[in-house]
Amino acid sequence: MPFEIPQNLHPDCAPIAWLLGTWRGNGHGDYPTIDSFSFAQEITFLQDGRPFFHYLSRSWVVDAEGNRLRNGAIETGFFRSKADGSLEVVLAHATGIVEIWYGRAESAKVEIATDAVARVEDAAAYGAGHRLYGLVEGELLWTFDMAAVDQGLQPHLWARLVRQDT
Repeated sequence: MPFEIPQNLHPDCAPIAWLLGTWRGNGHGDYPTIDSFSFAQEITFLQDGRPFFHYLSRSWVVDAEGNRLRNGAIETGFFRSKADGSLEVVLAHATGIVEIWYGRAESAKVEIATDAVARVEDAAAYGAGHRLYGLVEGELLWTFDMAAVDQGLQPHLWARLVRQDT
């Protein structure tokens, strides 16, 4: 079934409408302070007619054959869209980190960067992030650059996800 824009979509969300739905696929993670790893991921973007999308991402660390080894990251939040393509994103992570991101949606691309990061006492020393989401040949490709644990901003995660039937 082809993707259809919901009739009740708030007009401000038109620049990010292509994100709606559930996406599943695989990715890779790397950083100087950890061992590289592969992961499976599911991302869902939901809307209810108001000028934001609810976002939920779950992941699982997997082996070379794609078998789940353990739970990975989980994050949730809101993509607050403006008619001019500007975005405000609020994310919360199970690891005790919350972020405010600002950016833009243009065509089938979203680019955001952190403006504020707060964390609980025992959360990892994470200071900044940059994310890029794009619709490429019908699939969701995304990257996450991170500055953490005394490292500068650099590639950390990237994945390719396929839209699931709605």
